[in-house]
Amino acid sequence: AGKFYQYAPTETSQATLASVSPVFAVMKFDKEGNTTYFEKKKTELYQELGLQARDLRFQHVMSIATRNNRIIMRMEFLKAVITPEFLLILDYRNVSLEHWLLHELASQLAGEGQLVTYSLPFEFRAIEAILQYWISKLQGRLNTLQPQILEILEALVDPKLLSVDRSKLHILLQNGKSLSELETDVKVFKETILEILDEEEVIEELCLSKWTDPQVFEESTSGIDHAEEMELLLENYYRQAEDLLNEARELRVLIDDSESIIFINLDSHRNVMMRLNLQLTMGTFSVSLFGLIGVAFGMNLESSLEEDPRIFWFMTGIMFLGSGLIWRRLLSFLGRHLDPPLPPHVPAGLKKSQPAAGRVEIKTSLKGETFGLNRSTLTNQ
Repeated sequence: AGKFYQYAPTETSQATLASVSPVFAVMKFDKEGNTTYFEKKKTELYQELGLQARDLRFQHVMSIATRNNRIIMRMEFLKAVITPEFLLILDYRNVSLEHWLLHELASQLAGEGQLVTYSLPFEFRAIEAILQYWISKLQGRLNTLQPQILEILEALVDPKLLSVDRSKLHILLQNGKSLSELETDVKVFKETILEILDEEEVIEELCLSKWTDPQVFEESTSGIDHAEEMELLLENYYRQAEDLLNEARELRVLIDDSESIIFINLDSHRNVMMRLNLQLTMGTFSVSLFGLIGVAFGMNLESSLEEDPRIFWFMTGIMFLGSGLIWRRLLSFLGRHLDPPLPPHVPAGLKKSQPAAGRVEIKTSLKGETFGLNRSTLTNQ
């Protein structure tokens, strides 16, 4: 009875797990670009493909792997399995993904698109189509963020502004977060390709025709082995990802420089207000100091001076003149201590022999044209 109690739930659980196996919505493309749609359970699908269950465990990650003469590509929400004869797209029900699948991918696989691998085996066309779609998607995200960020920075980086619009800062913060996410996605894409480029065995495994039809896997008309062509293909998209990452980094540097300029402008206006407040305080002190004379004459004490009709104008003139002189002396004292000192004199001989150090150049011309400021101008300020 005890043994029956142990084994019976196991058989029931196995039957239950098989019945609740996830179902994939699959779009299948063959070499001619023909498309078919079907739904299939995960257990049936990986058995037909000769894979294991963990091979179809698609998380929101990015990877390119080979298993049993199959290429498994994970591009976040894009999940694909490539064979020498067909391409499977799993869980394709995505708005942007479905548009690409219906209008572009089929023609690209059939050799009607702009792919450079149309004369190579099917797996080359499938890999290039997916990589091209993903790098285009990343480029589109950057093209959307760049004008928005530049427009906001152009409105914020204005030396005439005494305050900063908080709504624009909030939009800039959101765009900055989106830019950080884009940089992370591009880095992951680049590192994924770099991991494959560092392993020659993986590059050869990506050439599926080598194991199915050796005659197809011969030197191409250009005299380059197909494994080398696969490496060139991956290097091409690695370089595109590197260029895209450089553009995102330059935009990030532009945001940081603009932030520094905004702080400089705010500090400048704050210093002006503090200086004005200090000047008014010194003026009040000067007037109050000579106002003591009026206080002395306002006391209920008799003297011979109040009998003279000219003494009022005389003492008033002394009060205003003395207050102005003291205020002027205080302003000159303030100017001597707040103005920056003159730079030390450099002999002519040292000027000629001294290299141009401390000059910081930014390669992009976008910053100089948009704001008229760059890192070197910021350093000089």
